[in-house]
Amino acid sequence: QLPPGLYKKVLVILHDSVLPYMNEPTLMMDFLTVAYGIGGAISLLALNGLFILIHQHNLEYPDFYKKLYSLLDPSIYHVKYRARFFHLTDLFLSSSHLPAYLVAAFIKRLARLALTAPPEALLMILPFICNLFRRHPACRVLLHRPAGPADMSEDPYVMEEEEPSESRALQSSLWEIQSLQNHYHPDVAKAAAVLSQSLSEMEDDISGLLELSAAELFDREVKKKAVDVPLEFEPVRGLFGKKNDIFAEHFSLD
Repeated sequence: QLPPGLYKKVLVILHDSVLPYMNEPTLMMDFLTVAYGIGGAISLLALNGLFILIHQHNLEYPDFYKKLYSLLDPSIYHVKYRARFFHLTDLFLSSSHLPAYLVAAFIKRLARLALTAPPEALLMILPFICNLFRRHPACRVLLHRPAGPADMSEDPYVMEEEEPSESRALQSSLWEIQSLQNHYHPDVAKAAAVLSQSLSEMEDDISGLLELSAAELFDREVKKKAVDVPLEFEPVRGLFGKKNDIFAEHFSLD
């Protein structure tokens, strides 16, 4: 057992400063699987090392996606390690052999949590969801269900369910994206509107959006050039705007 602070310091550097120099990186399997099960930021940081062991050293982790799914909570859009987490999640969900129910559960949970996410996170997660639809066309039923959200008495998706296969995500629809199309930030509304159109085959590059911060978003808005809007109006000719009223004979606005 390590203190949480020491866990974080070790896991931040483990994947690039320790594992590549070990003769037997598989010796770290137990340590990383235990860290992955702790939860919170420690689990997020353990993903890097686990990815190397799964990808390069044939580590089998039967409940890996169930645990990854459980890491999706409202704080995921606000944590310090958000960019690292979504970069790895993008890799884990890139395989075309994943079952549709699993990917649909991730899409639905990300969309539900997006309702309370800040704009800088939304500008990253919406293209992320678009990419998942491009890789897994079977999940597009969430967008094009004949009986859409307007005809549903309630959402069949079970947010509290820890097992993705039991969440009933494929029976639901993405009404959350429809809500985000009316978002107060115009860039977010524009990004959400893409899902109402036919998606291109080319995936969006989200690498430049992973570390987008609120300060950068604010600076981007400040640097935009103001657009002059032409207005057509009739100059006022009397105190109350009428041309030939009695007030215009005795009063002037000059």
